[in-house]
Amino acid sequence: MSVKAHPLSRRARVLVPAVAAALLAATTAACDSDTTSEGTSDSVRTLTPEHSEHEESPSEEQSPGTQQSPDAQQSPRTQQSFAASVSAETERVRQEAVKRLEGVEGRGNAVADVSVSGLPVAASEEVRSARVRVANPTDEPAFYAVKVEFVDAEDKVLDTVVVGVEDAPPGRTVDAQANSRKAAGVKTFPRVAQAERG
Repeated sequence: MSVKAHPLSRRARVLVPAVAAALLAATTAACDSDTTSEGTSDSVRTLTPEHSEHEESPSEEQSPGTQQSPDAQQSPRTQQSFAASVSAETERVRQEAVKRLEGVEGRGNAVADVSVSGLPVAASEEVRSARVRVANPTDEPAFYAVKVEFVDAEDKVLDTVVVGVEDAPPGRTVDAQANSRKAAGVKTFPRVAQAERG
């Protein structure tokens, strides 16, 4: 009987691990399919959202490229924003210069620090420009408010433009530009009407 029982126990030893392995494989497969459907989408959103977005919407593939090379896509917007900020800053300084010149009597305390010269322009240009040079002789940065007059050959004032120079460095000369639309197309001569250092 022990000889007959031995094959049964031997067969049982073979079948039990096989059945257990099959059950384990089925359970693992079931668990894997459940966690994969939830876990993969979560991990894709969390860990690699760019890959999932690129596969689903090819139009968004340009987004990372735009970030890596802003000149390709964002340069026009960036240039417009920069130009707008520069224009706003220039206007702010100009308004400050206008305010400072309101209470100035005579030509101001800094006429000797400022000179102007006309810039060559083409006949088709819509503005007449003058270079304003400010030399700060003091030991500290200073704000300069300069009023430039554009006069014609008969010394008639065609336009008056106020320019501000903020934080002109001590002991150095800085340039600014005065532009006039009213004097465009006419041979004019710019001159310093007022200059105040404060």
